[in-house]
Amino acid sequence: MDVTKDTLSTPVKVSPQAKAAATDSAARTIIASEVTAREKKTARLRALRLEQEAIQEKAEPATGSKKPPAARKR
Repeated sequence: MDVTKDTLSTPVKVSPQAKAAATDSAARTIIASEVTAREKKTARLRALRLEQEAIQEKAEPATGSKKPPAARKR
């Protein structure tokens, strides 16, 4: 193979618009995956919280206060 100016030339430059489009696409993909992960985590934690609240309500029946509030002194 002959070494010529054509074979050693720099690769074709990518336009700024193409670079911006590639960056935008990558950023949107990353953001979308983060949103999906956050929504899954939120749903999981909400379900756990509701389960815990249901267990607490069963364990601690609602009762009135044992002692009436103290009267305020003037």
